[in-house]
Amino acid sequence: MNIQHLPNDLNIDTKSEVQIFDYQVASSSIKNKVMLNTNVFSFLLEGTKELITQDKPTIINKDSFLLIKSGNCLMTENLSETNVYRSVLFFFNDAILLKLMQKNKLPNTINSSSKPYEIFQYDDYIHHFVKSLIKIKEYDNSLQNSLLQTKFEEILTYLLHRNGPEFLNNILPYQDSQSRHFTAVVESNKLNNLTIQELSFLCNMSISTFKRNFEQHYQTSPIKWFQEKRLEYSVYLLNIKKKRPIDIYSEIGFESLSSFTQAFKVKYNTTPKQFQLEK
Repeated sequence: MNIQHLPNDLNIDTKSEVQIFDYQVASSSIKNKVMLNTNVFSFLLEGTKELITQDKPTIINKDSFLLIKSGNCLMTENLSETNVYRSVLFFFNDAILLKLMQKNKLPNTINSSSKPYEIFQYDDYIHHFVKSLIKIKEYDNSLQNSLLQTKFEEILTYLLHRNGPEFLNNILPYQDSQSRHFTAVVESNKLNNLTIQELSFLCNMSISTFKRNFEQHYQTSPIKWFQEKRLEYSVYLLNIKKKRPIDIYSEIGFESLSSFTQAFKVKYNTTPKQFQLEK
């Protein structure tokens, strides 16, 4: 079963809370299995998209765009009359959304029956907004990240003003204030080399409570989850930033080059060095 993991499979900087990718293809696809690791705005520019979640199939064309919650879905992509499919993907994690909700004092009134997406109609402001997102790709990574965080607040502020806050009910699962804080601490420190003891302290929990809450929320142990995130980030550093394995193992939280190489080989069936040579 081929599953596309987004944004991880796009070789973009998953360390940031927000990422952008200008997705363009010249061939249609039917019912791609997609695992969204973060939430995403899909600004459709060319072609049509069909989205299948637990709800009925939803079809949108280029007069609409989607906001999709993290999770599994099936996507069909059909080409335009000019044989192109294009969608600007604007990824963001729960942590930055929670911070914006707290900043604007928005209540979290999510119910379990809400659908995991929202459809919006384009207007002139949104068209200009998407063009400005594409323009940001021309700048270096540091400036990109700062601008994208500002652009995320911009689009959320505009949609809240235009559509009201109800659409947020479809994006976040219900969480009390402690759960929101727990998620924010974990997501914000996924690439920082903090110990379980340090993370549990930041969450104001005992180590045992932290581990129990973590496994309930992420369906895996903290050690496995953090290692997965660091290995995924290492692919970006090796493939896009062209860094050497010896220069990154400590940055991504491994004690030695050999331990990083071993973990990388278990996950990707090749060594970091071989991975770079193959690319």
